[in-house]
Amino acid sequence: MERGEATPRTAVRRVAERGSHDPGLIDAVIDEAFICHLGFIEDGIPFVVPTIHGRLGDTVYFHGSPASRALRRSSGAEVCLTVTILDGLVLARSAFHHSMNYRSVMVLGRAREVTDAEEKLRALQALVEHVCPGRWEAARRPNLREFSKTLVVALSFEEASLKVRSGPPVDEDADHDLDVWAGVLPLETVARAAVPDELMKRKVPAPAHVRWTRPTERL
Repeated sequence: MERGEATPRTAVRRVAERGSHDPGLIDAVIDEAFICHLGFIEDGIPFVVPTIHGRLGDTVYFHGSPASRALRRSSGAEVCLTVTILDGLVLARSAFHHSMNYRSVMVLGRAREVTDAEEKLRALQALVEHVCPGRWEAARRPNLREFSKTLVVALSFEEASLKVRSGPPVDEDADHDLDVWAGVLPLETVARAAVPDELMKRKVPAPAHVRWTRPTERL
């Protein structure tokens, strides 16, 4: 199955015009979001766990301790990945029509443990670069002990969909004459000034990659 195709499980049914299966749009949302939520089933009970992710091409990677229940249960199992970015609060004239502007992605597929050492190292680099681009070159590489104590799981884009809500509130025509403020309160993630670790032995100036802003692509 080619990326970009809808499936019965990923077809957007409610307000279908807000949905898309465009790989470029899906990748942009996954890359911008800091965290994702990974859903899996354990002993018939659903669990959803927040985690850091990193994308390389058509694959998303996660990492953690080999003792992590989420990663152990996800490896080899059908999982659901979701990512949501909140872009604004939509304040309508009526309580009923209040909403939010957002970009959300859902990915379905079978996760696998990454056992190839080269792929595992690339995945760890992608995870670090996802958190802070440029950090991999500045930081110390994982040593053998750290590398062996890190479990990496991969999820390919077997099925994926995007849903976006943008724009002003959608009120009833009869409510437009009400003396109630209506509109959108935009929201975004903003990095504040970097705070140096007090345990640094020497005063090291904050590198350029620390003074950054998260790339945002409004859809």
